[in-house]
Amino acid sequence: MIKAVWTDFGGVLTPPVGHTFTAFCEKTGLEPDPLLKAVLTVTASYGTDDVMLPLDTPLVTEEEWIRQVADAYTAAEGVEVEMVSFADTWFDGRETNTRWLTELHRIKDLGLFVGMLSNMPPAWEEHWRRMVPPEGLFDDVVNSAVVGLRKPDREIFDLAAARAGVRPDECVLVDDLAKNCAGAEEAGWRAVRFTDTEEAIQELGRMLAGSVTV
Repeated sequence: MIKAVWTDFGGVLTPPVGHTFTAFCEKTGLEPDPLLKAVLTVTASYGTDDVMLPLDTPLVTEEEWIRQVADAYTAAEGVEVEMVSFADTWFDGRETNTRWLTELHRIKDLGLFVGMLSNMPPAWEEHWRRMVPPEGLFDDVVNSAVVGLRKPDREIFDLAAARAGVRPDECVLVDDLAKNCAGAEEAGWRAVRFTDTEEAIQELGRMLAGSVTV
């Protein structure tokens, strides 16, 4: 039986990251390909190919990361750029997935534990809380930057299950990244790979069918 439903934030409660990246480039006037290359250059300097790892562990502050990306962009393109408050620009105008939010409220009303499990930089805290106020919805929030663990590592799933007060096999993760879903399953959870809101609702509903009257 599923007793705890944990949702990701970016790409689930928000539009896909690719969509948001395009909007970010349009807003800042930066070219997408050179910007992505600059981000990957900075990412590689931390010994990883996971773009968000330096920020959401965190290994670096957002301010320092922005400077490093701007320097990499300038070095590659020969164009001076100024990037300010990545979080402010990234979240400005970003839409909330209200359909999924409504479904989470419905699941909570059925008596299940509902939590948010996300890899997120400290600088994003006030922004996500503005988009998705946790009060009255999330029973708990497990944020990588706060707990010092991150998906897809097993430790963060063990922690989340413990904080929900249930066994790992009683948890389900809804996440847009395959590697995070795989990490959850390796930790004994079930997982729903989020690619479409209605499809995710239907798949989660089938999982919950034996747990509650859905």
